[in-house]
Amino acid sequence: MGWWLARTLAALGVVLTVSAVAALFGVLAHLAVPAMAVGGLLAIVLLVLRDSWRGQGLMNWLRGAQTTQAPRDSGFWGELAYRTEKALRSRDLAIQQEQERLSQFLSAIEASPNGVMMLDAADQIEWCNSVAAEHFGLDPQRDRRQRVTNLVRMPAFVAHLQGGRHDEAVVFSGPLGRTTLSVLVRPYGEGMKLVLSQDITERERAEAMRRDFVANVSHEIRTPLTVLAGFVETMARLPLTETERQRVLALMQQQTDRMQALVGDLLTLAKLEGSPRPPADRWLNAAELLVRARLDAQALSGGRHTIELVGGDDAEMAGSDSELHSAVSNLLNNAVRYTPDGGHIQLRWLWRPDGGAEIEVTDTGPGIAREHLPRLTERFYRVDSSRSRDTGGTGLGLAIVKHVAQRHGGEIDIQSEPGKGSTFKLVLPALRARRKRVDETVAA
Repeated sequence: MGWWLARTLAALGVVLTVSAVAALFGVLAHLAVPAMAVGGLLAIVLLVLRDSWRGQGLMNWLRGAQTTQAPRDSGFWGELAYRTEKALRSRDLAIQQEQERLSQFLSAIEASPNGVMMLDAADQIEWCNSVAAEHFGLDPQRDRRQRVTNLVRMPAFVAHLQGGRHDEAVVFSGPLGRTTLSVLVRPYGEGMKLVLSQDITERERAEAMRRDFVANVSHEIRTPLTVLAGFVETMARLPLTETERQRVLALMQQQTDRMQALVGDLLTLAKLEGSPRPPADRWLNAAELLVRARLDAQALSGGRHTIELVGGDDAEMAGSDSELHSAVSNLLNNAVRYTPDGGHIQLRWLWRPDGGAEIEVTDTGPGIAREHLPRLTERFYRVDSSRSRDTGGTGLGLAIVKHVAQRHGGEIDIQSEPGKGSTFKLVLPALRARRKRVDETVAA
């Protein structure tokens, strides 16, 4: 009200001043010209008052939240109100558009598979996405405006953040020690920092597996090559009898077969990892595949075991015949190799309640301790290395079974106890198993 009151008082002051002057000269009651002057002054005062009232209406609107329409009027104040409202609306629209762009930008960062954290010049957290919060064990809302080094105390991270050398990423274990993080710090703005984090646990594990794989392959191939080289040198340097010569040749053939089996399994794994998934509409006769796998196992056993086949006559499987045959054969071959002579091996087809199926291989072998079960499908993992080599295994059979199961949407399940034998199951989903039609079963 101060601005409006000042103008009103000024107008009243003009009226009082004019009236006083007219009274002083005694002309108010006798002269018409001064009376007209006073009337004009009063009209001016009224215009000033009306103008002040309009201005006050605009000032009241500006002091508010501008949620309603600006005062609509003609003349100067109406034009000023219109242009002021237009400018404010344009500003609000620009702010809204910037907020939307910022929201979209933050949503895009939130969707990133990597962690993003923004720090101010004092290393306080301005913002971080949920991935970064998970990596560093933070709360995106509660920990905002907190100094990051007070919350993330890993020495490698603190040293990298404060060291000022941000050309390379630093690698360290996550807060709980379950993950491995790669963190890169990038400066931007006025002393601010952008912290980019990536979970490289799987990559590190894969790299470790690759190193182990190369080392294991080298070891597995070097051993028979060393034996072959020794036998070749023996035959070249020493005069051998025919019996000794035949014995050496038999051992050389054994080592050659071992290397061929190893190379064959390696090629099978490479093919499984590099080829597309088997089609789900190519149906195979389950009984025929199981019979072929059983015949192969009987040939390997040489009559030393009883191998029984149960079920599968009414079943079909969808997928790759060669892959599924390789998986079942590997399960049976493992059972033959590790079951003592005279033992019993059973190959069964079982239907699951969900419509899927299981190909189960049960043996009466020595069994496997529980701590070994989770690692049996790792490449070259052996419960007993010396015994595995004696039986002719390559250490890749169960890894092949696992890959085949995963490529067909299933899994491998292993149950075993020392002294109670072992059960290996190749589990197929309902999409990959079905019962034969009645007419096909009868015809068969």
